Amino acid sequence: MTKTKPKIAIANVVATATINQRLDLVDITKKFPGVEYHPEHFPGAVFRLKNPKTGILLFSTGNMVCTGAKSKELAETAVFRVAKMLRKGKIKIKNEPIVSIQNIVSSINLGGKVNLEQAARTLPRSMYEPEQFPGLIHRMLDPKTVILIFASGKLVRVGAKLEKDVHRSVNQIHSLLEEKKLMVYD
Repeated sequence: MTKTKPKIAIANVVATATINQRLDLVDITKKFPGVEYHPEHFPGAVFRLKNPKTGILLFSTGNMVCTGAKSKELAETAVFRVAKMLRKGKIKIKNEPIVSIQNIVSSINLGGKVNLEQAARTLPRSMYEPEQFPGLIHRMLDPKTVILIFASGKLVRVGAKLEKDVHRSVNQIHSLLEEKKLMVYD
């Protein structure tokens, strides 16, 4: 069988944000009963949104972490939506959030199987210890990402900050696996 185009799905976009001011997390939990805050276990409050389905960690420093978004745009939307909701709840927010993407996690199906034993011997910057973990860990230099490669032809790719780097890294590893004859198609 011939090579198929990899199917890429963005699983999680992690973004950080700051509003450059202190937040009173106790006041926020009083005004937003759905917000979880247990300072004895974790220093941040968890503000969950249904649309886009995300979790925003709020810290007293004014820093935020957004997880669960499926794109950069949805991560930004979630952060701005929380800031708007806080303002409506009479929490004084002076500045617009400054958002930065930290990590895009994606899952990929290459459409064929991968010979991991041979890949471990062939691919530079790779580690495969099947007794400890069932996948091969490949560290790519450009773009700087880590790709977990499984025998099933499924991959998990972490570390990119731009969606174009997700596609570039997946295409590079797929081409490399093909070139080194490490892919088997049914």
